[in-house]
Amino acid sequence: MNTPFDIPENPDSACRPPSAKDFLVDRIFRALARIGVALILALVFALIFEVGRKALPGMEKHGFDVLFGTVWDVNQGKYGILPAIWGTLYSAFIALLIAGFFGVSMAIFLTQDFLPAKLAAVFRTIVELLAAIPSVVYGLWGIYVVIPAIRPLTAWLNSELGWIPFFGTSLSGPGLLPAALVLAIMILPTVAAVSQDALTSVPMKTKQAAYGLGTTHWEAILKVMVPSAATGIFGSLVLGLGRALGETMALAMLVGNANTITVSLFAPANTLAALLALNFPEAGPTEVEVLMYAALVLMFITLLVNVLGSLLMLYAQRGNK
Repeated sequence: MNTPFDIPENPDSACRPPSAKDFLVDRIFRALARIGVALILALVFALIFEVGRKALPGMEKHGFDVLFGTVWDVNQGKYGILPAIWGTLYSAFIALLIAGFFGVSMAIFLTQDFLPAKLAAVFRTIVELLAAIPSVVYGLWGIYVVIPAIRPLTAWLNSELGWIPFFGTSLSGPGLLPAALVLAIMILPTVAAVSQDALTSVPMKTKQAAYGLGTTHWEAILKVMVPSAATGIFGSLVLGLGRALGETMALAMLVGNANTITVSLFAPANTLAALLALNFPEAGPTEVEVLMYAALVLMFITLLVNVLGSLLMLYAQRGNK
């Protein structure tokens, strides 16, 4: 007579003890997983090593003059990338502010019962499709749509509030603001998608407990759901910033490619990625060495942002526990 504690005789049952074949499959899976991780790490280190090797001659010749120089003139032998570093960070953080606000708001709107499930799925698909649009298309759209659309507003801001440094120049064409606006749209799918996953991973009983305490819908969202998903939302911002720092073609078309350091949103600027893309095709040996130096700096900035973001997320997770 069978009891509830008897192991079934069916060999396909999940309750049977693991066989030698199961142990073999497990070992193979573990080995493949370790090989995959090792290959990824090897690829990262090989990339850093190769870029660093190519950049070493430029570092030895020019030292910190490249990092802190403000003039890029091949004819004079001056290679300063400080304006490009500033433009990279400035445009990326402006884009992150815009995409962070709208991306998190969109995630809340699509996951917190503001729409029927089917309609929310349609909107979610539309947002995800934004990530499939090529960068050059975003650049063309920025030139022919965004810049003409914002020019009247920027002219008014410059005439009425020009004493504020952010509006101190007029928008004559490509500049930081149109580049940041288009960049924000490009990173919006990343921020929105990861934020949605973070919000949906919060247990439903947490939200129900908030309702049980008498909170309103918005109070439950802002005081319970968002704080509970804060680590994941922060992760979405880190991923978005990482992509913004490395974006190339759209920014090369929209930022203006001027080696100047300014806080004005309407002034042309430059970024490291745009500098690399526009100068590499016709660069001589010396310029290539400096451009590889700039590539190493861009890689360092991107890795630093992602590592610091991961550490902050880990710290936040431990704090929540």
